[in-house]
Amino acid sequence: MNAVQQAASESLPTPRTVLSSVANDTPLTRVSLAFVEHRTNLYLRFGHPLRELRLDRWRRSAIFTPAAVFCRVRWESNDYGTTRWQLMILQACSPLDDIQRIAGIRPGARLLLRAEGEQHVQSVLPQIDAIETLGIDPAAVSPAYWRTLGNRLTARLPLPVYTAERHAAYLAGEVLR
Repeated sequence: MNAVQQAASESLPTPRTVLSSVANDTPLTRVSLAFVEHRTNLYLRFGHPLRELRLDRWRRSAIFTPAAVFCRVRWESNDYGTTRWQLMILQACSPLDDIQRIAGIRPGARLLLRAEGEQHVQSVLPQIDAIETLGIDPAAVSPAYWRTLGNRLTARLPLPVYTAERHAAYLAGEVLR
């Protein structure tokens, strides 16, 4: 191995160094993801997993630390067309938090927003895009906003817009905690 290859290999984090920053007793949330062409696509729309594990050609798992916010999208179809659209914005929890059991997420997570059906999912995706357009990471958005968005979606009311001012107020509140 020449000096360039050795320097490059030393700068890349290995799976052990990535997880070494997390204490051994820290509970992690494992999210199952899958892709089978023309049948199913279970993927993360946003979120920052601590690590991703590739299980085989079709399946992977994303691992999150407590309090991490992420969005999982599920799309399924059969020979006749789309059968399921689902979008969930979740927050990974610690063992002492109230969690919900959700298929494909172990041990569970706090459900902030759930959109079922193509129309509902297609109405939430532009909200996420608008947040990214503001230069804000959707994973850093206030959990209260995601809950409000989900409640408005369920009640069929106009969806609230997330602004830079709202985000600044949320960050100021987090500093005071």
